[in-house]
Amino acid sequence: MAINRRHFLLFLGAGVGTVACNGRPQGQQSSVSTSQPAGTIGKPPAKLGFSPLKGPMPLANGTATGAKQVSFTANGDEQLAASFANYEVMDDLVLPEGYTYDIVAKWGDKVGDSRFGFNNDYLSLVETSNGEGFLTVNFEYISAVSWQQTYEKVIGKALPLREVDQAIKASTKVLKADQAPGLNAFALADSDPVKAKIKLIAQEALTDLGLGVISVRRESDGRWVRTNGTSDRRVTGISGLTDGRYLSATGPAVAIFRKSKGQGYVDKLGAKIIGTMQNCAGGTTPWGTVLSAEENIQGQVPEPVHADGTSFDPVYRPFNITDEEISGLGNVFGLAGNKYGWMVEIDPANPKDYGTKHTWLGRYRHEAVGVRVETGKRLAFYSGCDRRGGHIYKFVSKAKVSDPKDKANSELLTDGMLYAAKFNPDGTGRWIALAPSTPVDPETTARLAGAMLPLPQRPQGGVMQVEDDEQIEAFKQKFKTLGQLYAGSDAEKQGAILIDAHYAGNAAGATCTARPEDTEIAPDGSLFISFTSGAVSKEDGSPDVRIFKGPDGSAAYEYGWVMHLTEEGNEPAAMSFQWKMMATGGEPAAGGFGFSNPDNLAFDPNGNLWIVTDMPSDKMNYPVPADRLEKNGVPVKASNLRGLFGNNSIWCIPLAGEAAGTPFLFGTAPMDAELTGPYFAPDGKTLFLSVQHPGELNGTRKDKAAETRQYAMRLPGGQPFTQTRTVPIGSNWPTKEPNDPPIPAVVAIRRRDQAAITT
Repeated sequence: MAINRRHFLLFLGAGVGTVACNGRPQGQQSSVSTSQPAGTIGKPPAKLGFSPLKGPMPLANGTATGAKQVSFTANGDEQLAASFANYEVMDDLVLPEGYTYDIVAKWGDKVGDSRFGFNNDYLSLVETSNGEGFLTVNFEYISAVSWQQTYEKVIGKALPLREVDQAIKASTKVLKADQAPGLNAFALADSDPVKAKIKLIAQEALTDLGLGVISVRRESDGRWVRTNGTSDRRVTGISGLTDGRYLSATGPAVAIFRKSKGQGYVDKLGAKIIGTMQNCAGGTTPWGTVLSAEENIQGQVPEPVHADGTSFDPVYRPFNITDEEISGLGNVFGLAGNKYGWMVEIDPANPKDYGTKHTWLGRYRHEAVGVRVETGKRLAFYSGCDRRGGHIYKFVSKAKVSDPKDKANSELLTDGMLYAAKFNPDGTGRWIALAPSTPVDPETTARLAGAMLPLPQRPQGGVMQVEDDEQIEAFKQKFKTLGQLYAGSDAEKQGAILIDAHYAGNAAGATCTARPEDTEIAPDGSLFISFTSGAVSKEDGSPDVRIFKGPDGSAAYEYGWVMHLTEEGNEPAAMSFQWKMMATGGEPAAGGFGFSNPDNLAFDPNGNLWIVTDMPSDKMNYPVPADRLEKNGVPVKASNLRGLFGNNSIWCIPLAGEAAGTPFLFGTAPMDAELTGPYFAPDGKTLFLSVQHPGELNGTRKDKAAETRQYAMRLPGGQPFTQTRTVPIGSNWPTKEPNDPPIPAVVAIRRRDQAAITT
């Protein structure tokens, strides 16, 4: 079924502007302040406040044509096709008329005794007074092409990249079948010059990961500027290695960290943790702390663990440099893999706080956290595992909240239970406790798009790929509870389960989903979840085809969804819930909303839903032949059809009023870039946004290089037409000066008249 605007309005309820929340009263304080009537999410706007951009794709209801509407009569179709026959992609953050942006901070800028990191992601503004406060920024990963190409020019020093690359290629060491390619620098003698060079490269790359805190203030003209306060600091991927600024940890996994020996590798640092890395999305608590999610750690340290929760040896993630990635950054330092993949809490106002990893929140490829905090109730923290086949999780605290703004609430994260979601096709669901006593009951592989389920491998440790029900049944006969899959005391088993949360979730029967990216609490306390893509991974897995279908009912749908989840009785600690899909990506002609791969979500002070997209750099503006056929007559792959959508973008969808359910294009990203971490200032006059990895695919744009490409487009009614599109090659953002290097940066978006972003 096409989840178009009509179905969106049905989702909202019988009357436009109301939400199907089963009539439950609001009346509680959530992580997002609200004054809306019971049962509503958005405030009906008199007008949106901006004229939507004209993107590369015509949308339903005449949107994305600029301020001018075009009707869908036969003549209107002709006019619409003509208005989209030519399109020029811009290497800039393009915004509606009347809006501008200021660069707040960029890669390489000084922060404390370090620098602003690379590929900034989640943003959080914690105000200390009106228009002044702390901006906390995540730094996710290194883009190999642009980082290597521009490092010397931006940072001002050279790295021995070529020498190390040659050393890796010259290595004749034969790797085992389950080892990744690269050089095991950890095993080299400290006197080996190659090890020293790898250490230097890894140290610089890890310095560009983690998170940072910078002090900011809004000037009288609306611009946000840095004030370089005493609390400004970096927490990097190697914090603690040489400066003593270790991160700490709480919860059951600490018992595993403290092991002096085990079935696998231990770093012998006890509860001390060296750094944080791959920090993607996050969340902000009502008591003024920020949560930073460690996501794709599997590229830098070994992800699999043994039954006792100890890590695989660093040799299983050796150091390597390719055109696509720099991997194994933890190898040369002997970082223990089980200490990464957590949710990190930091108090930006405390200059001595370098972060705490709360292990009750689970170890997996964290993407964001939805924070629900209500007086007299237990905390509920929601998060997703951003992998194909990843789960949705909820942590529920043991104790209750007395005052949502009390910083002592951080202690509530040290005791509770982690649950994984089980979605039923009828729109209901329940939460499964990831506890030693939980029964082993994996889903059948027949329900998965890729017909493969990764499960804990015993006794060897790590993961095995299960492809049929006979293997599932044998697994269930051998292991009756999660506790039987893990080793040690009851407390140690709980710690090991949390360390291995994704695979424990698979064993317990949690639903495999479609790359969950963001979990955002709406003003009424309900949960919105973005699922980026339903495609299949041969290694990680795939989503449940009963839950994640394309508009035509197809499996392995590439373009993503947004789901709405309401807890039973609207209670944070409820053990059952209802869910509905409220939007889907894809072409309007095929039942989509006109965007692809929804990623981070945000609500503005008026309750409008904002969405940024996450299309891979190599798919953006990928040419699509007129007949949508490759040279051999095979249809263009769905993955490559994402080229139709142009650059990544940011959208606003009102949830109330006459425009409810209509997607409005607010901005498009520079070349090869992704827009991430949207965060509204409390007064709604500033939208902070990360511009991540400009130039990731082609690096620096040389002499304003561009190509002309052809695209087989369709009008919302399905009528075909051809678009000629001019596409820049590489990026010069943010300076936009010829041949300048592309640099990730954080921007503050505002209206030139200093009014609110939306009305």
